[in-house]
Amino acid sequence: MNGVAEIVLIIDAVILICVAPVEMFLLDRPWAKNFLGVEFTNRSDVELRAFCIGARNLLGAAAVGVGVWMLHNEYVGSGLVVMLVAAWYLLLSSLAMGLADLLGKWQPRGGSIRGTIGSSVPPFVALVAQGLWS
Repeated sequence: MNGVAEIVLIIDAVILICVAPVEMFLLDRPWAKNFLGVEFTNRSDVELRAFCIGARNLLGAAAVGVGVWMLHNEYVGSGLVVMLVAAWYLLLSSLAMGLADLLGKWQPRGGSIRGTIGSSVPPFVALVAQGLWS
């Protein structure tokens, strides 16, 4: 894996690790609602969604971490596959969130745009960088 793609995915993993606890455990705080762009009347429904998105973030970050470890510990081919699969997983699951918003599943509608862009750009950049410079 080239350096640009690897660095972008590592930065993305760190961001995901930092955001996950906010989504999973701190959603009731006003600053967290503002940061995540969520408004809700039925707290339990939003908490379920946020917990699952937080878990998705941690799984994606863990996959990147395993891939980096493999890349640098004599499992280069397998590490590359893990990193590419992690990048595709992060990209496609982020785009699914945007699609759900377009379909009206997110309240308020359009509220996930910032999160969708923020979570889909790093894996997209990593995949493009890997494709262009590999």
